[in-house]
Amino acid sequence: MAARAVILGCSGPTIGPEERRFFTSADPWGFILFGRNVESPEQVARLTADLRAAVGRDAPILIDQEGGRVARLRAPAWREWLPAFDECARLPGIGLRVRAMHLRYRLIAAELRALGIDVNCAPVLDLARSETHGVLRNRCYGDDPVEVAAIGRAVAEGLLAGGVLPVMKHMPGQGRAGLDSHLALPVVSATRAELEADFAPFRALADLPMAMTGHVVYAALDPEAPATLSAPMVRLMRGEIGFDGLLMTDDVSMRALSGDFGDRVARALGAGCDVILHCNGKPEEMAPVVAAAPRLAGRSLARAEAALTLRGGEADAGEAEAELATLGRSHA
Repeated sequence: MAARAVILGCSGPTIGPEERRFFTSADPWGFILFGRNVESPEQVARLTADLRAAVGRDAPILIDQEGGRVARLRAPAWREWLPAFDECARLPGIGLRVRAMHLRYRLIAAELRALGIDVNCAPVLDLARSETHGVLRNRCYGDDPVEVAAIGRAVAEGLLAGGVLPVMKHMPGQGRAGLDSHLALPVVSATRAELEADFAPFRALADLPMAMTGHVVYAALDPEAPATLSAPMVRLMRGEIGFDGLLMTDDVSMRALSGDFGDRVARALGAGCDVILHCNGKPEEMAPVVAAAPRLAGRSLARAEAALTLRGGEADAGEAEAELATLGRSHA
């Protein structure tokens, strides 16, 4: 039987008997880890093994390990990195930026695989703009669509070389959002023609296996609903952008979305998303999310299975470490 079309967080660094029983019954497609789940390399490796044991299969385990401000794994056990925007700005020329970011994510992939984590929510393909909210801006790679696409490709290839699946975000482009979607619903008033630049990096990387939606209203295309819940926006992602991989929502517990959790799940899946992401590990929220989510089937199941076939790259990252040192290591 196929797994349920959800990715769930867990509450802490271990899973207790009750949480384990819930995960076994819920049978989510995957799990996602946050700082609250991280204490040491040995502990994280045990946790990922226990999560997979709870569902009885090699479920994908995700994390947001961008480096910089958004990093769930921190020093001293793991490398610290400059924010992506600062890292790219310090290097002269697109060639060096592309190579440095490839090496950075090759090393991140090695750290993740050692812990049993095999999906990283990167690259960030949003364009850095003057209005980009501070929660996102220094995570961006730049403001030029062509350069952002080239760096994003390097990030994805670095992860895949290390056996970690990339998730490009936040489709179809969140750089014009002046509000933090964790707290409020951003509305972008740009014209369809203006939005073409925001879509361009996603179109260039439309062959990647996974993508995450943005909780943003694009008024020129659908003034009623954020992209995550919008059938016209998902059709744009599938059609004009050309993405046919696994489309997961951003966290449905974010305040940009309204309605109860069952309604959020139904609307996202009805719009055309494949998998629901719920991150905070709160049982009172996870239960209605799971109850509203069906098991993967049809094209969504095929996309999920296709993505997982790409796990399993080269473990050794020694050459990447040595090459990065020659570029001037970009650790914070």
